[in-house]
Amino acid sequence: MSRLIGYVANRADRMRDALYQERAVLRHETAAEDASGWGIGFYHGDEVLHKKRPTRAGERVDWQNIAGDVHSDCAVLHMRQPTVGDFRAENAHPFRMRSWLFAHQGTIRGFDAMRDNLSEMIPDFLRRNIRGQTDSEFLFHAVLTMLHDAGQLDNPDVNEAQTLPAISAAVTLVERLAAEVGSSDSSLSFILTNGRSMYALRHGAAMIYVERQGLHDPPEDYTPPPVGSTQLRYVMVVGGIEEDQVGYETIPERSVAVIDRGLDVRVHAL
Repeated sequence: MSRLIGYVANRADRMRDALYQERAVLRHETAAEDASGWGIGFYHGDEVLHKKRPTRAGERVDWQNIAGDVHSDCAVLHMRQPTVGDFRAENAHPFRMRSWLFAHQGTIRGFDAMRDNLSEMIPDFLRRNIRGQTDSEFLFHAVLTMLHDAGQLDNPDVNEAQTLPAISAAVTLVERLAAEVGSSDSSLSFILTNGRSMYALRHGAAMIYVERQGLHDPPEDYTPPPVGSTQLRYVMVVGGIEEDQVGYETIPERSVAVIDRGLDVRVHAL
């Protein structure tokens, strides 16, 4: 099973420590016979950056090491086990378009049969940004298409009242095209962010989140911040966890959790 993580915080220097604190929930090992890969997308100043790497069969993914040199207050992390498209950099999540990052957990059923019809719905300038083979990248560009149609693709201050209808319209489009080729039960859970707000859709794959204040279980090499520093606060969203986790809230099916820069979480039915 893949793993999907969204992180939003009030400080850019403690993501590694926060990932360590949540390690019991985030721990992930690939099956002995499965090769896979991880990716992380994050914001550093005005830049949107990527790190991606394949993993060997049975390799444990250490999120703290992956994020060890990353300073960011907004990031998306993804562990992929391919269902559509092999593992190569072009197929690895998260995907990026301008200021937007996106990672998907699940599979669009009947994607091969509907790919051309979905592609026709995406404007040329967005279609040219598609580099890989995955259903996930097409789903991302369906959301971008709806943002573009609403005139919000490049709006840095786009809000949830503008973004949620775009997400809903993209999901409706994908579901309709899948139904036309006789498919159903697609899993469209994803995380979308422009670095200012994060949108976590649960649609199929389970998704949970936690709101934390402070580090109650820091790593052994933790260096305390200077006296008077702002206490770390963060929200972490995790996809791919079916069982209940202490302190975590469950995002209801077909609902979107919106996390803003004030770290407020609001959940909306799709």
